[in-house]
Amino acid sequence: MAYLIGLIIALFITLTGVGAGTITVPILVLFLGVPAPIAVTTGLMFAAVVKMILVPAQIVRGNVAWRTLGYMLLGGIPGVLIGSFFLKHLVTAGSENVINAILGVILVSTASWQILCSFRPMRQRSDVKDRSSWLSWLMFPVGAEVGFSSAGAGALGSAALLSLTPLAPAQVVGTDIAFGFVVSLIGSGAHWFAPLSDATLLVHLIVGGVAGATAGTMLSTRIPRRPLRFALWIWLLVLGGQFLFNSYKLWTSPSKDSAHHFTAARMK
Repeated sequence: MAYLIGLIIALFITLTGVGAGTITVPILVLFLGVPAPIAVTTGLMFAAVVKMILVPAQIVRGNVAWRTLGYMLLGGIPGVLIGSFFLKHLVTAGSENVINAILGVILVSTASWQILCSFRPMRQRSDVKDRSSWLSWLMFPVGAEVGFSSAGAGALGSAALLSLTPLAPAQVVGTDIAFGFVVSLIGSGAHWFAPLSDATLLVHLIVGGVAGATAGTMLSTRIPRRPLRFALWIWLLVLGGQFLFNSYKLWTSPSKDSAHHFTAARMK
């Protein structure tokens, strides 16, 4: 099953450009029953592997704006470390349901924002003023979100670049991929030293992901990206709502203590 999920995730990443972490975590939690902290760690590592393959091509094509990337990492690196440590703190405190609720809020808010942006008219890139220095401040919460949930680097990073820099679309994509790779790599490293990783699951996802990326590359010229991306955000909005609904049920359930013990036992 993990092979198939890795294939599907990589296929959608290739066809839509939506980040690996954004898709991976809700699928692992809701469809495979993986505890949220392990799903976050796996999502970060999977995202780092996928983007490690993509970054060299973007560098060779000259699509990475190094100065802009530097501003992004200035805020993103401290943010991803803080987000990772905050997740570890909640796990240590036994707040599994709090983690699920926060993941639901992140998914719902990110998907809602992207859906609203889909209806906005496209702006001419020449009309956008260069406010790259603002990225250091804006990428701090984005990095924290990545460290806590493995989501946000792709969707929120590209939105910030489009709004604050006059970069060409190809440079927006390349710079955002490079940013996502660095913060995912650092975040996965911070998580790896905690008992929150599943190496077997990660390997299965990567094996399936290679096949999915290959299929997506062949189909990308035949399938329109914008409608598929919109449908994916709708689906992620529903999954985020499912996270919140499940958390609410657990909070109101009289057997929430036993559910907590069951989750803790799975993570050991």
